[in-house]
Order: sequence, then C-alpha cells, then structure tokens
Amino acid sequence: MRLSWGYATALHKHLKQGPRASLQPAHDLGRQALTIGLDTLDLAKIHDAALASLKVSSRRDGFIKRAEIFFAEVITPIEKTHLAALKANSRLNQLNKALGRRTVDLAASSRFLKQGITQRKAAEQALKRSAGHYARLVKESRRFQKHLRHLTHQILSAQEEERKKISRELHDEVAQTLLGINVRLLTLKKEATTNTKGLKKEIAGTQRLVGKSVKTMSRFAREFE
Repeated sequence: MRLSWGYATALHKHLKQGPRASLQPAHDLGRQALTIGLDTLDLAKIHDAALASLKVSSRRDGFIKRAEIFFAEVITPIEKTHLAALKANSRLNQLNKALGRRTVDLAASSRFLKQGITQRKAAEQALKRSAGHYARLVKESRRFQKHLRHLTHQILSAQEEERKKISRELHDEVAQTLLGINVRLLTLKKEATTNTKGLKKEIAGTQRLVGKSVKTMSRFAREFE
C-alpha cells in the first residue's frame, strides 16, 4: 500500500530530525488517509507496522514519545471529522427533537383550526337562522304597526264622531234651555206690572232653567276632558 510506505518514510524522517521536526508531513498523511476513507484503527495498524520496520522499539524512550506525537498528528484530521460528525449528529438529534415538538404543535394547531372551522360554520348557521328569525320579526312588527295605525284611525274616527254627537246634543240642549229662558223672560215682562205673585213664581222657574243649563254645560265639559 502506497500510504503505508509513505507513512514509514515520513515517520523515519521525523524521528531522524529530532524533537524540533515539523509535524506538517504527519498532518498531510492524515488528510490523505481521510481522503481514501481510512479510519483511526487503520492508521494505528499502519503506524505499528512502520515502527516494527524501523525497529524503533529498541531505541530509547524519546523516539517512542515522538512517534506517538507523530501518530497523534496523523489522526487529527480524522478525529476532527469524527468530532464534526458527532456535533452534526448531536445537531441532527436536536433538530429531530425540535421537529418532533413542531409536529406536535402543528397537530395541536391543526386540531384548533378544525375546531375553529367547526365553530365558524356553526356560527354561520346560527347567524342564518337568526337572520331568518329577524326577518320574520320585522315582517310581524310591520304587520302589527299597520294594524295599530288602523285601530288608532278607528279610535280617532270614533272619538271624532262622539265629539260631533256630544256637540250636537250640547247645542240642542243649550238652545232649548235658552229658548225656555227667553219665553219666561217674555212672560215676566208681561206680568211685571199686574201680577207680583206670578212674577216671583216665574223668576224661580227661570232660575231653575238657568241652573239646569249650568249643570248640562258642566256635564258636557267633563265628557270632553
């Protein structure tokens, strides 16, 4: 495998350069491994094979430590990818939870909307019934008003006829009374010089006619109140 040979070469060069060697080659190897789809376990196997070929295990501990640092740098791109994947997965889980809550909210909103539509339809039906009932009430009210105007006209007509009747009766009654008074006054004029006793009698009769006329006028006045 080409990457395995390149890994062993880069590791050998890194160890040979000492503690101040650059880690950029290790980082480049990690990016190549990420590109061809290798994971951390694959690189661990390649690293162990490279150490075995270089016989680093027989060297002092400083080589082993620098080899571990080199390996850690190689797997950094992959670990970052894994971390990004974990973050993405976490974000996806959060989005799924939010989507779940949103779905529940939408379901509740849908139920509320259906209830609102049902209530609106019921209100529309009630409004239509109310409109019909109102139209009937208006029609009935107009009929009652027409009947009331007719009754009022009849009452006024009857009252007018009654006034005319009372007026005629009053006119006749007063005319008769005045005629009687006039006749008695003429009689009084004739008897004034000859019959004193008859004069007093006629005066008393005339007073009664006047009193009767007053009572008649009062009665008719009360009827007109």
